[in-house]
Amino acid sequence: MGSPNQDTSKMRSELKELRRSRKEHISRINEHMKEQKRIIQQIKSAIREEPKTVPEIAEETSIEPPQVLWFLASLRKYGEVEEEAKKGDYFQYALVQSKSEEAGT
Repeated sequence: MGSPNQDTSKMRSELKELRRSRKEHISRINEHMKEQKRIIQQIKSAIREEPKTVPEIAEETSIEPPQVLWFLASLRKYGEVEEEAKKGDYFQYALVQSKSEEAGT
């Protein structure tokens, strides 16, 4: 067993090597996350003013309807959007207002 300084130095070099070897993978993951954030922002922007259906959102954002539905389901699960009244065969989706927005602050 080495001294604490040697152990720390070895651990640092191993972590550095791990980061280097996984750099490409981490970069791909970061790009994927950026793309997801961009899509979420587009969907939220589309329903900011008024509730819309999945086909309406898909048309406005040029995102495929199944992907729009997938993201809306996730946003609904985490309380960021809610289903509103049906319009034809489809539910409309609207942003959930936070308590501060409802109070007008």
